[in-house]
Amino acid sequence: MRDDFNREISYLRISVTDLCNFNCEYCMPEGIEKKDHSDILRIEEIENICKVAARNGIKKIRLTGGEPLVRKGILSLINKIKSIDEITEVAITTNGVLLDEMAKDLKAAGLDRINLSLDSMDENVFRKITRGHELSEVYKGLESALDAGFENIKINTVLINKVNDNEIGDFIALTKNKYEVRFIELMPIGSTARYAKEHFFSADEVLKRYPQLELQENTDKSSPAAYYKLPNHKYRLGLIRPITCNFCSNCNRLRLTADGKLKPCLHSDMEIDIKKIACNDELLEKSFLSAISQKPEKHHLDDGKYIIRGMSKIGG
Repeated sequence: MRDDFNREISYLRISVTDLCNFNCEYCMPEGIEKKDHSDILRIEEIENICKVAARNGIKKIRLTGGEPLVRKGILSLINKIKSIDEITEVAITTNGVLLDEMAKDLKAAGLDRINLSLDSMDENVFRKITRGHELSEVYKGLESALDAGFENIKINTVLINKVNDNEIGDFIALTKNKYEVRFIELMPIGSTARYAKEHFFSADEVLKRYPQLELQENTDKSSPAAYYKLPNHKYRLGLIRPITCNFCSNCNRLRLTADGKLKPCLHSDMEIDIKKIACNDELLEKSFLSAISQKPEKHHLDDGKYIIRGMSKIGG
């Protein structure tokens, strides 16, 4: 499937729940309203949507949330998606807490790849960001994932000014021989837009602090990250810069929210409600084609146009 700007759309990010066992201050402000269970896509509905998407060019699916591992039936869903012939990769983005008890089962279900969200390696800062959780929970989950056989685990770190910017060197050190790390600029989305503007930290500042970082060739043109590497380090450092250096020209993705809204662009309020047609293949196909035809050429964050729906309601 190609959009009006000749971008091949082959990647679908699906939020399987708006619930999370964390309550990070930049993502889920206190008092956030949860969706009723009846408003959330059922497992069999997500499976059918994936089948139709795959027949129309989707090859990679990433499951997000909220925290996807709190979703009942997640193992069965992964197994069903993995069995779709056209799907080449099933991945997940998680905070890692439940990996300690679920990593082996996730591997057995067919999960290919894990991205782990980690915004601080300082226990006190981590506790502040997540509003009370312990860093040791994440480390246990990470070790369990490695023991289960998951390789090339990526660490996603949101850059937050005056909160974790003093840990940039510590995260870069992980690329020496442990993990690929990706720094993500804080995005002004939904009710946390003000927080994002107040705590924005440019990824370009990372390059200023570490001029020895060497730009790497990126063979995956659809990747939102520009990759760098320190001499003698095994793994890469990715910089994802939606604010200072947008990557819209190579965007290959659609997003599906937990309540069944198909979004052509993360930073647009345009969405198509497919929950009521989740088991109607013909109408689903038309909806996918419609979403792709309405995918904008680029976002308008630089114009100060921010979307209404929060990140936890869209999917990280």
